[in-house]
Amino acid sequence: MTETQQKTQCITLKGSAQLVKEYLLYGVNSILYQRGIYPPETFEPSEHFGLFVLMSTDEKIKGFLDTVLGQIQEWLIQRKVQKVTLVITNVNTKEVLEKWDFKVDYEGQVSNGVKDSTNSGLPDVGTKEAKAVQKEIREVIRQITGTVSFLPLLDCLCSFDILTYTVPDCGIPNEWDETQPVFIANSQEVQLRSFSTSIHKMKTVVSYKNV
Repeated sequence: MTETQQKTQCITLKGSAQLVKEYLLYGVNSILYQRGIYPPETFEPSEHFGLFVLMSTDEKIKGFLDTVLGQIQEWLIQRKVQKVTLVITNVNTKEVLEKWDFKVDYEGQVSNGVKDSTNSGLPDVGTKEAKAVQKEIREVIRQITGTVSFLPLLDCLCSFDILTYTVPDCGIPNEWDETQPVFIANSQEVQLRSFSTSIHKMKTVVSYKNV
């Protein structure tokens, strides 16, 4: 196989951002279903990466996720996202009961605490094929589905929101609000598997109120 052929099979920066966006879309939908945030009849199974994922059929939720994740995908290409957080809140008390942190690292970036905002010298073509990445994502989504076995029951009306943590020089869309970090009092944390596209590395951590 020639070097050119090898490169065409490997993932690009744009392809990597697309895969991370898809992971977030399927992961968030799985969480909304598994945690009972919306009625089960408002979800339908859909096959992705060789796995059946329950996806919301609610047009408002679909539109919201499409807008937010579309923007996140653009920022992933620019390497401006540090973390995406799904927050689950008690509707009546506004207390945060659970949060899912999807932490983003950029392969090849110096991790001395100083982010290289120019991203110079970082790869635009990775070393992995998309199929290998999809297999890793499939394992993480399976883990997300399995968390229902240990996460406490959410026995109240809950809502969700998505927070995006970016580098300081990131242009925020006008319709987006600036928010503060979210904390859960007396929380437990469980880290799930991570996966890497060889350009973006994703770590998933769920934090929940220890009752």
